Amino acid sequence: MLPVKLSENKLLRKAMISGSIASLLSAIFLAILGKGELGKTAAPINGPSQWVWGKYASFLNYFSWRYTGVGYVIHHAASIFWALFYEKINPGKNCQGIVIPTLMVSVVAYIVDFYVVPKRFSPGFERRLSKGSLFVVYGIFALGLAGGSYINRNCLEINKLNKD
Repeated sequence: MLPVKLSENKLLRKAMISGSIASLLSAIFLAILGKGELGKTAAPINGPSQWVWGKYASFLNYFSWRYTGVGYVIHHAASIFWALFYEKINPGKNCQGIVIPTLMVSVVAYIVDFYVVPKRFSPGFERRLSKGSLFVVYGIFALGLAGGSYINRNCLEINKLNKD
């Protein structure tokens, strides 16, 4: 087993929290917007499963573990990936200055997802939802990162109080 530095472990823990909250919130909004635009809640969440099953997977409307489950796992992993960058550029222990870094990471994620990576590795839900809905989803993602960051900072303060 490779040794992990304590600072890397703390960064990963913080990214797991903020990335998980961002993932859950954005997935909820993907489902809501999918229901509103397509009449199908699972359709947008199936999108990322195209990484495994090919581009046709992003056009499936029904829930299945094969497509919706895999799609959500990929979405969740990508959210934690972006949260690692966020937690790295915003290592502060207070709640000030959370908004700008979350917006920066969300904008960079949007650019990378839709303009840098090959289509096969895009989220896939852009094939099903309007640009306005994508704007909402990435905004909610930023709010999730900010919420996770707020929780991380509060947890650090509580832990300090308990140690005193």
